[in-house]
Amino acid sequence: MKNESRLKGRLEVETELGAFLGGTRIRLLEGIAQHGSITQAAKAVPLSYKAAWDAIDAMNNLADQPLVVRTAGGKHGGGTQLTDYGRRVVALYRALEAEYQSALDRLAAGMNEGEAGSFDQFRHLLRRMSMRSSARNQFAGVVSGLRMGEVDCQVSIRLDDVNEIVAVITRESAETLELEVGKEAYALVKSSSVLLMADADVRTSARNQLWGEIERVHAGPVNTEVVLSLAQGKSVCAVVTQDSAERLELAPGGRACAIFKASSVIVCL
Repeated sequence: MKNESRLKGRLEVETELGAFLGGTRIRLLEGIAQHGSITQAAKAVPLSYKAAWDAIDAMNNLADQPLVVRTAGGKHGGGTQLTDYGRRVVALYRALEAEYQSALDRLAAGMNEGEAGSFDQFRHLLRRMSMRSSARNQFAGVVSGLRMGEVDCQVSIRLDDVNEIVAVITRESAETLELEVGKEAYALVKSSSVLLMADADVRTSARNQLWGEIERVHAGPVNTEVVLSLAQGKSVCAVVTQDSAERLELAPGGRACAIFKASSVIVCL
């Protein structure tokens, strides 16, 4: 008896930074809609509580509007719920997923053995060509300003009505990317490049200063991960030493500022 292979679709919405939406994140969003709790939604996927929040932060930072928002009350200082935009995204994803699988089923029905081999080669090629970034902070925005120098170029990327990030890259890089005002771009910042301060009177030369409310503190034996909730549903993650976190008395609900140099920002399209 001849075994018939089946192409099974796994729909992912990709950006230049990697996957933005996929089956795992959609299940997480559906769990939030069902339970109104990030804890319960994470267990249903399953994901760790931290991984679930990391996924939400990534989606909210890259989306035009927040998909998930916090609400008052709840076990962890606030429940979670999908926005209208988030519900529309989930519905659209599921509709596209159904059409995608239907198309694959039709394709598989008409494929002979030789064509199947060609398809496998094509699939492996796409996998090798895919690129992802390890940068914890990934922001999508629009180039709002360019100051070109002889060697360097200062790039301003407007994330929304409140938040803007400034990067300094080489002039050659700016020309290679063909940057211009109004063009969509991504700003990548490693969490280890982000410093935190809690005193508004402290002055610093760092070009990027993003004030927000401390949303989560994940303490480790040496370092502590701190996530700040910014305006317009954005967030920024910093990794600081445990000693620094204790000295600054960083705790959920407090105010803090994420600061990082313009030279620490990577720009990509």
